[in-house]
Amino acid sequence: MARKTPPLTDKQIKHFKPKDKEYVKTDGDGLQLRILPNGTKSWRLLYKNPETGERSSLYISTYPKISLANARKAAHEARELIALGIDPKKNRKQKQRQAQLDANGTLLKVASDWMEVKKSTISEDYAADVWRSLELHVFPSHANTPIKEITAPIMIDALMPLQAAGSLETLRRLCQRLNDIMTYAVNCGAIHSNTLQGIKAAFLKPRKKNMPTIPPSELPNLMRDIHKANIRVLTRYLIHFQLHTITRASEAAGARWEEINFEDRVWIVPAERMKMKREHRIPLSQHVIDLLNDIKPISSHREHIFPSDKNPLEHRSEQGANAAIKRMGYGGELVSHGMRSIASTAMNEHGFDPMLIEACLAHVDKNEVRRAYNRTDYLERRRELMEWWSTYIVDAQQKTIHA
Repeated sequence: MARKTPPLTDKQIKHFKPKDKEYVKTDGDGLQLRILPNGTKSWRLLYKNPETGERSSLYISTYPKISLANARKAAHEARELIALGIDPKKNRKQKQRQAQLDANGTLLKVASDWMEVKKSTISEDYAADVWRSLELHVFPSHANTPIKEITAPIMIDALMPLQAAGSLETLRRLCQRLNDIMTYAVNCGAIHSNTLQGIKAAFLKPRKKNMPTIPPSELPNLMRDIHKANIRVLTRYLIHFQLHTITRASEAAGARWEEINFEDRVWIVPAERMKMKREHRIPLSQHVIDLLNDIKPISSHREHIFPSDKNPLEHRSEQGANAAIKRMGYGGELVSHGMRSIASTAMNEHGFDPMLIEACLAHVDKNEVRRAYNRTDYLERRRELMEWWSTYIVDAQQKTIHA
């Protein structure tokens, strides 16, 4: 019959002295006390891993930080987990990781981490807009709320004032952004499920509004008003430039001289300035080349083609063209982004290839498979179309001059 190891006593433990080499004293049932040459005494439990069947050890703590009685208690709790088929070492790591997630898992912290990832796929201006909406409508009440405590009722209550104010489009976007943040939290292991999935169903749906624009038939009047408007020279040039190149407000306002290749007659907008984070090449018509040459004496010594009046080291605000168009009397009828619609409508009415028109607008094919295989941007074919569009604009302008 095997001799049973007698359990340790506190008196024995206090008198164990360090030796030249590490040695072990056993308390029984796998619990051991290790005495190191430096005098450190530490508890560990030897056990058979219930998941792998291999021998393993679990560090408990040092003595006297953990007394003999508490070491036995910790070993007993570990054995209970083993009896349930749970590896106590793995269980401890999971709890430590969860504790770390809980400590850093406020809505603000998780949203900040999500935003860092999101920035790589959206423009800088759009990223600022996304974060501003969270700062205005979510963070004031729930920035420090643990992400695992965020529920649909809590967030619905926080967002309901937006519905009462009739800000349904802002509400819709916030629901989507919060849903994305929660999905990110799930993927990072901060929470087990997205409690805000489908939250938009709790609110009224916004009516879809198209960007204010005018039909191509009214382009002559617009050109007349731009010509007569009491606006700064660079703002007038910016409106013409955006209209001729069919670009978005942020792309046009932020244009840099280094992006213009006069020899190849192409404007290359880098991916980081594009909405879809894809480089966009724009063939420049002769009229746009002439326009840029007219601007050179004003800003060619600057980085930006359209420098700000207040700070020439920065570009003009993308809202500058909008403000000017509004002052011309087009409030509610046209915004600078709507000029892209004028071009699209005119091109479609004249029977141009829809694929070329979409390429001019820098729209991305929604069909992922087709988009993966179709890598061309039809640059050379678009040259003729963009030349036609510039001529169309100039003809519209001439009509008002000779009217």
